[in-house]
Amino acid sequence: MSSVITGLEVLKSSKTLQERIKGNVAYLCHSASVDNNFISGIDILQNIFGKRLIKLFGPQHGIRSDVQDNMIESDHFEHPYYKIPVYSLYSETRIPTDEMLSEIDSLIIDLQDVGTRVYTYISTLGLLMEKCEDKDINIIILDRPNPIGGKVIEGNVLDKNFKSFVGQYEIPMRHGLSFGEFARFVQKYHCPNTNLEVVELKNWAREMMFDETGLPWVNPSPNLPTSIGALTYPGTVLYEGTTISEGRGTTRPLEIIGHPKLDSFSFCLKMNKILNDCGLDSQVLRPIEFLPTFQKHSGSICGGFQIHPTDINTFRPWHVGQLIMKELYKSQLTDKFWNDSPYEYEFEKLSIDLINGSDLIRTWIENDNKYQDLLEIESTGRTEYMEKMKEITIY
Repeated sequence: MSSVITGLEVLKSSKTLQERIKGNVAYLCHSASVDNNFISGIDILQNIFGKRLIKLFGPQHGIRSDVQDNMIESDHFEHPYYKIPVYSLYSETRIPTDEMLSEIDSLIIDLQDVGTRVYTYISTLGLLMEKCEDKDINIIILDRPNPIGGKVIEGNVLDKNFKSFVGQYEIPMRHGLSFGEFARFVQKYHCPNTNLEVVELKNWAREMMFDETGLPWVNPSPNLPTSIGALTYPGTVLYEGTTISEGRGTTRPLEIIGHPKLDSFSFCLKMNKILNDCGLDSQVLRPIEFLPTFQKHSGSICGGFQIHPTDINTFRPWHVGQLIMKELYKSQLTDKFWNDSPYEYEFEKLSIDLINGSDLIRTWIENDNKYQDLLEIESTGRTEYMEKMKEITIY
């Protein structure tokens, strides 16, 4: 099969599309906004539009994807090379201001998402689209593939009572949409008067995982150095809501889990059996020890495991992550299992509930309920979401 062609590549090669984009142009991008030859989208757009490219925008982690953590903001600045103002949409505001959007006729958005509700680029996209609904600004999405595919949907649908910057919309954790399809979802169900155009992918099929696209993997944020990390992410990002390490401060963040008091060998032996008994046999937990250089348990050797998917098409990271968390909670490694620090500008609710988009899963863990009970939580709202999905999918 031919390599997938991204929206950026389509724009680069289509004079018709280029001529259709009028007026002053702004570009929302990050370090993964590159073409198939690793050329920056900023270079490509500057070559096409020249001085009409008047502003750049960056999401969480910054336009350079250099900022590590939640609630660490990026500054606005003038880009020292391109000599264009850069506005951060993860700064004193996560909603663009009228001043930021002034003098813009066309806003081109080109972000590599990872297909998970709590990955904040879709929240940035949605807030920006809602802000532009009453403005004469054309939003053009240069579509990119969902790196964990568009066939499998996992996780509970967000309970609107747990809406936050890591959960703006009532979608499942693993939502199955390309970035452009998600933009269509936001337009149809939240801001129908926003001017939106999606520059579609070529050669992408919903069942494709990232390594099947032929595209180069560039970190979309500092802690996703591999495409496998994007696949494990729906199950490992959960641990941001706990005092268990999700591997930040190591070379394989969000693929490894651990704690200084965990006996990695006995836990993996037990956990691999539990997962297999639940029919989740498309991964192996390999016992390891690791030393985080920053963040949780920095400087302390952690016992833990790396999650190795053995079949990327049938691996179910969200289910695996939740079942592992239930067993870790029962292990009583710490008196304080849940992280009660402020999380993504929310100061009252527990971070685990914001990440899960519900408090039902935490209750399921604390009460040591059965796997079938988790499946019932997951099923709530699924039919309605799938019906909505049918209305906006492109591929």
